Amino acid sequence: MICRLTYDIGQLTPYINWPYFDHAWGVSNCGDEERLKLRREAIEQLQVLDGKYQATALFGLFRANGDEDDLLLWPDEVPLSSPAVRLPMLRQQRPAAVGAPCLCLADFVRPLSAGETDTVGVFATTVDHHLTADCDDDPYSKMMAQTLADRLAEAAAEVMHMEVRRHYWGYAPDEQLTIQQLHIEAFQGIRPAVGYPSLPDNSLNFILYDLIGMKQIGIRLTESGMMVPHASVSGLMLAHPQARYFDVGRIGDDQLRDYSRRRGVPVEVARRFLANHLSST
Repeated sequence: MICRLTYDIGQLTPYINWPYFDHAWGVSNCGDEERLKLRREAIEQLQVLDGKYQATALFGLFRANGDEDDLLLWPDEVPLSSPAVRLPMLRQQRPAAVGAPCLCLADFVRPLSAGETDTVGVFATTVDHHLTADCDDDPYSKMMAQTLADRLAEAAAEVMHMEVRRHYWGYAPDEQLTIQQLHIEAFQGIRPAVGYPSLPDNSLNFILYDLIGMKQIGIRLTESGMMVPHASVSGLMLAHPQARYFDVGRIGDDQLRDYSRRRGVPVEVARRFLANHLSST
């Protein structure tokens, strides 16, 4: 099932994670007066934008299994006897603590050997690109609009994920969390985003793009898999109670070659995709 949700700016404003906004403006360590002045200006601009622009979320829930370090996904219309969509994951290169396992996102999905499918969500959110384009003549307003658009895309992902947990997937129907609890991810499961430490390969967007039809909400991809508009987020939703985030770390040549094989691309292509995450040795 593929669902599309649309949010007004006013719906998302309460869910903005302001410390990330402060960081983007470089005022995280400034005094309260400077930070609050900037936030007041941001809220005033959000009030102006409300009713003129929207954010959109797109998500699909797929039957899934883990197959070693890969995720296997089957759309609803595809029988389980058909080949799955294969999403290669990367395994953590060094454990977070002595004796801890090296994690992979595929670890948090029921293995293929269990003989029963699990569920994995795939999502993308984006903000109307006109929100920033309409400020091209004013550098300050342009920067403010871009920073707010980025936060709104993240807020849309937050609200969408909450609705998925409660209703669409429904594995947490009684969840009642404050916005602060949402921001510290006190909910069951995780929402790893493409390009982030546990899912660092932006080229996975090429697979997700077709899987949920990102084109229908105005997202396009660059040659490296980056999303346009910039104020867009994509990723996975995993429900396992023990699922947690981790940093894959610097990837050695052995995993690079294994990943290129599983990704179905030449090693040099995989090297370009993962250039910022390769070990120097």
